[in-house]
Amino acid sequence: MSDISTEQEPRLLRNAARNRYEIWLGESRAGVATFRESDTHVTFLHTIVEDAFEGRGLGSRLAAFALKDTVERGKRIVPVCPFIAEYLATHHDFGEQVDTPTRERS
Repeated sequence: MSDISTEQEPRLLRNAARNRYEIWLGESRAGVATFRESDTHVTFLHTIVEDAFEGRGLGSRLAAFALKDTVERGKRIVPVCPFIAEYLATHHDFGEQVDTPTRERS
């Protein structure tokens, strides 16, 4: 594994082809948030930050980016992923755009 500077700015992107948001540090993918998308909703399924990158707040940065992007694209948020649900419980910026997971949305 390569040395990653703590001063390196993360790169965030939506990888629509793989149904996931990604956070990168240099050439290393540090984490992903997977999703399923419909015409009206983005259902967040799972978020993970690789062990080597934990404890740097990268999961929160990834969540914030993914949720903001979802809302800017006119979609509603469905938080099946426990990490995304916890993020939403402590960051109330997206409350009006969140729908409770149901069988149809999950």
